[in-house]
Amino acid sequence: DVQLAEFGGDSVQAGGSLKLSCVGSGFTVDAADMGWYRQAPGNECELVSYMTSQGTEYYADSVKGRFTLSRDRVKNALYLQMNSLKPEDTAMYYCAAGGIFDTGGDCPGRENMDYWGKGSLVTVSS
Repeated sequence: DVQLAEFGGDSVQAGGSLKLSCVGSGFTVDAADMGWYRQAPGNECELVSYMTSQGTEYYADSVKGRFTLSRDRVKNALYLQMNSLKPEDTAMYYCAAGGIFDTGGDCPGRENMDYWGKGSLVTVSS
């Protein structure tokens, strides 16, 4: 049974940093295309970043240069390091695996992805 569990959401001030973790079970993180989405109240589900099994990375323009993905084979985890956080980064962040990465609709549970985590809340205050 494939499961994704997110950790690391918190409340921080603008300019601060957070590191989100997504721990996978029932599959190997290295062998999967995985990424992060976020959704703020009233907004659509936004694709933030993803990494393919081949190591190709994508970052939304809004986070490019501030967010960085990494994987840990031993812990079977995907991480999202978020620096220079802004109030507009405030959202529920979701880890997702498998499928087609794109923006739109509501997350989690969108059919474009095979698996979703339950989310981790990031709040950035000004």
